[in-house]
Amino acid sequence: MSKPFSQACENNKRPIHEILSRHLSDVREVLEIGSGTGQHAVYFGEHLPHLIWQTSDRRVYHDGIRAWVTEADLDNVRPPLDLDVMVEPWPVDAVDAVFSANTAHIMSWPMVVAFVAGAGRVLPLGGLFLLYGPFSYGGVHTSESNERFNLSLKSQDPAMGIRDFEAVGRLAQAAGMALVEDNAMPANNRLLVWRMTKQHP
Repeated sequence: MSKPFSQACENNKRPIHEILSRHLSDVREVLEIGSGTGQHAVYFGEHLPHLIWQTSDRRVYHDGIRAWVTEADLDNVRPPLDLDVMVEPWPVDAVDAVFSANTAHIMSWPMVVAFVAGAGRVLPLGGLFLLYGPFSYGGVHTSESNERFNLSLKSQDPAMGIRDFEAVGRLAQAAGMALVEDNAMPANNRLLVWRMTKQHP
């Protein structure tokens, strides 16, 4: 099959890598939730060769992810797991870090709740949860373009929408995480980094 392609992935992979390289230098295995096209996986796998990068997504996206992973032929990038955040148990027991990009705003809120709680279950003490995408703060969008994007999402599906930083932060705290960094990124996005600081509830 022809490989799927996301221009957004192409645009943001380098800025994201700069943040990941700082935080994942001592990490062995990363679970990517919602690998999408597979572009991020092969780029980060190539540029962070010490990592095992485990892709995952719903089965409908697997062929595209496999196309990128197969072509890249990297020893440290694994083919996708069938992972739906709402379906327990997840097909992985433990990883050192969980990464996800541009997923929270296309999930329903109950899915976001399950997503963050699931990340907390598979992370050890000291494990990292890294979440990239647009966020609002105190219910206020950070730019007019994000406000328009939010309206566009909701016109497609009222359950979708840009998530509030504080609301996601409360989910992370409930899962045993503490915020480490809130990084401003290009195109009015953020890369949020939490660390597991408590035993799983």
